[in-house]
Amino acid sequence: MKRISPWLATSALSLTLVACSSPDSTPQQETTIDVTSDSFNTEGMWMPEQLPQLGDTLQTLGLELPVESLTKLTEFPMNAVISLGGCTASFVSPQGLVATNHHCAYGSIQYNSTEDNDLLANGFYAEQLTDELPAAPGSRIYVTEDVVDVTSDINAALNDEMSGLERNQAIENAEKSIVAACEETDGYRCNVYSYYGGLQYYLLKQMEIRDVRLVYAPASSIGKFGGDIDNWMWPRHTGDFSFYRAYVSPTGQPADFAEENVPFTPKNHLKVATQGPAEHDFVMVAGYPGSTNRYRTALEVENQFNWYYPTMQKVLANWSATIGEAAGEGTDAELKYASQIAGLNNYAKNFMGMMEGYARSDLLQRKVQLEADLQAWIDSDAERTEQYANSLNDLSELIAEDSQNQERDFAINYMARSSLLGAANTLVRLAHENQKANDERTLGYQERDLPRIEAGLQRINRRYDQNVDKAVWMFFVENYLALPADQRVAEFDAFFGLNGSAEDAQLLSAKLDEMYAQSSMEDAENRVTLMTATPAQLAESEDPFIQLAVTMFDFRMQREEEARDRSGLYSQLRPRYMQMLIDFYGEQGLPVYPDANSTLRVTYGVVKGYTPPAGSFTEAADGNDGVDSYVPFTTLNGITAKYTGEDPFDSPAVQLEQIEAENYGRYYDETLDSVSVNYLTTVDTTGGNSGSPTMNGKGEFIGLLFDGTYDSINADWDFTSSTRSIHVDVSYMLWVMENVDNTERLLEEMGIEH
Repeated sequence: MKRISPWLATSALSLTLVACSSPDSTPQQETTIDVTSDSFNTEGMWMPEQLPQLGDTLQTLGLELPVESLTKLTEFPMNAVISLGGCTASFVSPQGLVATNHHCAYGSIQYNSTEDNDLLANGFYAEQLTDELPAAPGSRIYVTEDVVDVTSDINAALNDEMSGLERNQAIENAEKSIVAACEETDGYRCNVYSYYGGLQYYLLKQMEIRDVRLVYAPASSIGKFGGDIDNWMWPRHTGDFSFYRAYVSPTGQPADFAEENVPFTPKNHLKVATQGPAEHDFVMVAGYPGSTNRYRTALEVENQFNWYYPTMQKVLANWSATIGEAAGEGTDAELKYASQIAGLNNYAKNFMGMMEGYARSDLLQRKVQLEADLQAWIDSDAERTEQYANSLNDLSELIAEDSQNQERDFAINYMARSSLLGAANTLVRLAHENQKANDERTLGYQERDLPRIEAGLQRINRRYDQNVDKAVWMFFVENYLALPADQRVAEFDAFFGLNGSAEDAQLLSAKLDEMYAQSSMEDAENRVTLMTATPAQLAESEDPFIQLAVTMFDFRMQREEEARDRSGLYSQLRPRYMQMLIDFYGEQGLPVYPDANSTLRVTYGVVKGYTPPAGSFTEAADGNDGVDSYVPFTTLNGITAKYTGEDPFDSPAVQLEQIEAENYGRYYDETLDSVSVNYLTTVDTTGGNSGSPTMNGKGEFIGLLFDGTYDSINADWDFTSSTRSIHVDVSYMLWVMENVDNTERLLEEMGIEH
């Protein structure tokens, strides 16, 4: 079978179906799909409205729901799938109980932890509603209720004579107008998202639930079993799940936390199955994937993998090490920075996997060939030549220009990483924005954004330590101090008394000691109070962090204006390129899904193991030692096999006792002779999909997506037939809840009968 480019929104499987249903062909027997084939591929992060195009494929694989039901966002099952603003989740009871990943609730678990009561280590279970804890400040649950195409509204504000900055401002103004009209209904958050690089724009209207509470999270020795060592790896044995609850006012409206608030009643919730899937079973995942780069040019691919990822991977690893060294072991600071360290290590490992995947692939060569094919396709038709003349060249020139100063830009962007300075910069910018009418303020600083800003200012202290903050600042400033004198920032150097000498680092360190000693920015109440300060009042402030933010304000605004100008230029060129791709593939009968952009998407696949690509790095464990292919399930037996009694391979004593006693109960899988813990599927996911419900053909909850394999990290750029996502099995979730943590109340609430 002909190899299908991973850029295409159609796998080899889909092509077979299209060929079988061609209007020129004779009637065919029912289509069958060989899911065991090495070429089986289920690429695609589909907008719900696109799913009817895939109806035959979905139903053949095992979808039992009407395909059209997946396009209706206010009905089952899509209305049960919600966003946490960075992770995905789902309603699993009529009382607003929310299932998501342990690592998605990690910040809230950490926020409620103390040295005396470490919920990360001990886990947490609210035995009754009144025991449920407020999530970290700023936590939100977003329920998507409508998606509207507003492309024409945006395009009406644009013309080809605009500069990049003018175009960027016009798009922002149009978006603000659309959002303001949408948010006239209280309790809703609306946002405009671009698709296909700005070729299309859609308005998302979401109910914004502001009272979010932590209900249950297993101990990290379950929820984070394997830690950074097992992160991105297979076999995996991680119970990456937790539960929130959505609360609203007594009248059913979104409200801030209050004792009188009541559990939210969702329109729909997912029925929780008691058994997970079997090998080759159909699964689908709905969620809010963050971003992918499937449609980037050859030049962008080359720069990303040869410069950005290698540079950033080292920075992330050293950043994490700097925090760890400054915090020390067993300290309150270590607890405060646990979530950030986990995130940094995750990204560092991700970027390493990106580079390794790229090195063994022919991605760049395929991109180069695609662009040659595109140009030949354009040149072969006069109408296309007129429509797309120089589209690819103009975009490539802009990309090349952007990369010329990337080393300097990187050093300057990261020259002052400090929680206190970040807060000061926000306050100074807010003071200037507050002088404008609300509809003239920059996105992110309008009245609608003030609760988010306040929550961010409030939660700093739970994740802040002075010694760590300074250590991180000194780590990042090293790259800045190495810049040539003509590339340094005069305002920054003058503030710290730097002169380009070998003593600069010492001078800056001494100045920082003075700043931390003299500042009142460590006081949360003071930070919030300054939200109403005027630019003049902040200019007179004696707080050194505010003084630095005031000093750097004009420079920061100049860089922002330059960035917005570039963004405006891209918003003109990228859509032309994407339209060209869509037309090119359209002539071949191939639909194209948009790159991920944090909006609701649906992906499908089957439970399936895989054979690692030649030259890939893999880890042998759980019965796979010496075997060059991986089975799609792990079991309780693998937990005891990996157990060492020390983090990250520790386990609660009661869990080990239950496993040793083979107390599997109703979650026993005869085929596995144990209880399934994690499983692999072919679904197409990325960051932001964490916490996404995994559903069977009936739309029942059968687990949570939480990771991908190390061999699949590169899928953000290059999805292949060996790409796999990792899920925690509903069987394991319920087994832990029933046999380890005794969460009887929640099991009954979800309809799990004893």
